Amino acid sequence: MSRRDAKPNSTVKDNSGTRVLVVEDFADNRDLLTEYLTFRGFAVTAAADGEAALRSAREDLPDVILMDLRMPGLDGWQTTRRLKADPSTSNVPVIAVTAHALKREVESARDAGCDAVVAKPFDISALADALETFKTLGLGVFERPGLALKV
Repeated sequence: MSRRDAKPNSTVKDNSGTRVLVVEDFADNRDLLTEYLTFRGFAVTAAADGEAALRSAREDLPDVILMDLRMPGLDGWQTTRRLKADPSTSNVPVIAVTAHALKREVESARDAGCDAVVAKPFDISALADALETFKTLGLGVFERPGLALKV
């Protein structure tokens, strides 16, 4: 993800009905995602760690969660397992976002319950485009070349 990729989309849609939880321990990445997705019209909540993500997901019931995998404390794998085990959050799609997109890590993310895996760096505009259409087209919108990885 880079700031040069964060170009405003000239056809911004009203995404206010789509609630996104951004879980990222690195403040610059969290702020960039939050600001850009908010600009694109999403209702964004951010969490800096797994414990905060669990609380936020249970309170706000987001439509989708962007989950960093490698975080100190409760990591993305553990957080996803807990979210998927909780009946109140088990149906919320979790999109793993990781810079370590080796086959083994992608498989472990899927095993933990992640519904898709996006590799860093990614085109933030393409991610926002996928988020705009996922509620009508489903999780398959994240399985596009250059954005998500298949196992």
